[in-house]
Amino acid sequence: MSYDECYIKSVMRTIPDWPEPGIQFRDITPLFKDPKALRMIADSFIQRYIDSEITHIASIDARGFLIASIMAYQLNIPLVLVRKKGKLPGETIHEEYKLEYGTASVEMQLDAVSEGDKVLVFDDLIATGGTILAACSLVKQLGGEVVEAAALIDLPDLQGSARIQEIGVPVHTLMAYEGL
Repeated sequence: MSYDECYIKSVMRTIPDWPEPGIQFRDITPLFKDPKALRMIADSFIQRYIDSEITHIASIDARGFLIASIMAYQLNIPLVLVRKKGKLPGETIHEEYKLEYGTASVEMQLDAVSEGDKVLVFDDLIATGGTILAACSLVKQLGGEVVEAAALIDLPDLQGSARIQEIGVPVHTLMAYEGL
């Protein structure tokens, strides 16, 4: 099944003024109720990475987990979790970052990635890029190499993809929404 951006956008919805006034929240949850849409998205990412050098997917809490787990299963590689601070058991490292509407912190377990691992950092959406930049920092602190950052959606007006590329990490997304 080939990827159809118009179909995917027709399934998604935008929630105005959530979680704060002025934010146009791109809600991907309807995609999970549509098997055709979910298969299109997962297959597109799987095809991109099937012959790549990546050894791990570092997925960001929480919607990113849903797509990344399908990818990791199909690619037969480990899925490591990047979660909000305080949600992972055991020894962790954490990184703070800015959101388009506040600040937050994410963490990874110390044994999630090792020296020489080639990691794809995956999230559902790139806005300001803070979450992915924090995840990239964690991967690098643990000795891994970030091969690429990927997301379903890019919001280019918020410059997140540009910030990620400025640190030398290529970015791949399936679609973009222009304008705030």
